[in-house]
Amino acid sequence: MAGIIYYRPAFSVKCCPPQNDFLQCLSLHLPNKTGISSVVYTPNDASYLSILLSSVRSLRFRSASTPRPQVIVTPFEESQIQTTILCARENGMQIRIRSGGHDYEGLSYTSQVPFVVLDLFNFSEVAIDVDQKTAWVGAGAIIGQLYYRISQTSKTLAFPAGACPTVGVGGLFSGGGYGPMLRKFGLAADNIIDARIIDVNGRILDRKSMGEDLFWAIRGGGGSSFGVITAWKLKLVTVPETLTIFSVGRTIEQNATQLVHKWQYIAPNLDEDILLSISIGPVNSSGAAGGKTIQANFNSVYLGGVDKLLPLLEQSFPELGVRREDCTEVSWIQSALFFGGYSIQVSPEVVTSRNPETRSTLPITRYYFKAKLDYVQEPISIKGFDGMWKLLLEREANMGELLVVPYGGKMKEISETALPFPHRAGNLYKIQQLAYWEESGAVASERSISWSRKLHDYMTPYVSKSPRASYMNYRDLDLGVNNYNGGDGKTSTSYAQASVWGLKYFKNNFKRLVQIKTKVDPTNFFRNEQSIPSLYSKSSSKNN
Repeated sequence: MAGIIYYRPAFSVKCCPPQNDFLQCLSLHLPNKTGISSVVYTPNDASYLSILLSSVRSLRFRSASTPRPQVIVTPFEESQIQTTILCARENGMQIRIRSGGHDYEGLSYTSQVPFVVLDLFNFSEVAIDVDQKTAWVGAGAIIGQLYYRISQTSKTLAFPAGACPTVGVGGLFSGGGYGPMLRKFGLAADNIIDARIIDVNGRILDRKSMGEDLFWAIRGGGGSSFGVITAWKLKLVTVPETLTIFSVGRTIEQNATQLVHKWQYIAPNLDEDILLSISIGPVNSSGAAGGKTIQANFNSVYLGGVDKLLPLLEQSFPELGVRREDCTEVSWIQSALFFGGYSIQVSPEVVTSRNPETRSTLPITRYYFKAKLDYVQEPISIKGFDGMWKLLLEREANMGELLVVPYGGKMKEISETALPFPHRAGNLYKIQQLAYWEESGAVASERSISWSRKLHDYMTPYVSKSPRASYMNYRDLDLGVNNYNGGDGKTSTSYAQASVWGLKYFKNNFKRLVQIKTKVDPTNFFRNEQSIPSLYSKSSSKNN
């Protein structure tokens, strides 16, 4: 099927001229001009909305008021991507590239100007070479598909990437990609050894032909600023057949504040085989004032058996009181189920579905949400945490959360210039701040987003400074956006404007990213509200 393309002979589209011209261009340049129903979708197509919404992971962007693409292209092969780029350039249409649809601000499928969504879900093949311990994975695959395929091939091979199974590898890897094994193996991007990308001129490039500068840029600098990545080659890692997981909860009445405070001195310095993260939020409690309290859940994976883990914890963090009965020995794929919000008893195949019938318990997959992120470089005081708890208690039970992940281990050994992702040595941990809500509508949304901003403001004295750093894969448009020139919809390429958010994501690596962008996409064709700018760009509606 991948080699057969069907094209609609005529377009019954009532829309702006650029869209009609774009569709006409596709019909002229794509081969086998007999129909386009399996590749190109417009709002007049019955399946348009289902395809659009199938990978809209944030409920904030599922409403009818969210700007929608004039066209969705779902290519089966690279030549169709080449043609899409050509026609979009010729007709002044922006391209938004979607892999899994988890962009926190919806930039892979929304825009304020006429645009095309290039949805890569058909590029989902995973090919594993066990002997070489490598894998090629299509940029449209989700990490659950990658994990499952690896687990069906070997009991001791794995890949260090994210937790949520429906996240697409195209965006995750190009932004860095952290997960439960980051202290042992670093980021996903640290373990990528080749890639295929289609540039603004339609050239298909691999690592050798793109050169080391561009290969550096797309591993942590955001691939969608530089072209369309179609596949990644991964260096797989070796893990034991047996891992150990546990999750223990402590409320503030059970000394949670003191435990979280001490955790700061311990977790970043533990053996690199251990990840001990924390999720903190308000929960109902009949015995607490106001009927709510704060609970900290200490979640862990250890690359080894429980008999080795317990002595390490007893020596380093006896106050946590982890018992043998709290621990479960699992395979690597079962640990992925655990961190992905599933019971380890379910079939691992559940993680291969983009829209699984068995829903994950991860709140981010169930509720409207707004997220912010900070890096902590000095331990926070007890008083500082008390202030966070006060703000969390303003939320309904389970509707506010701090996700706290320690660094150290491999992360402090890698230079901050090795990849565009700069957040390495010097960071104790990162702390993601999340507001969740269930009610639709602008009022509920603004109320929760305002709360997230208030919490973020409170965090200011306790987190990194100059710049106050953040992580591109937790995109936050509050940090700043690229300008638009008047009403013509063309993105400004001001270095000064983009550096407002760019330095927070990339620190001093931002300057090198801009230099590479200027070289490979000088007219800034691949752009969005937080794309890397080109120094020479003056975007025009034609040939840009």
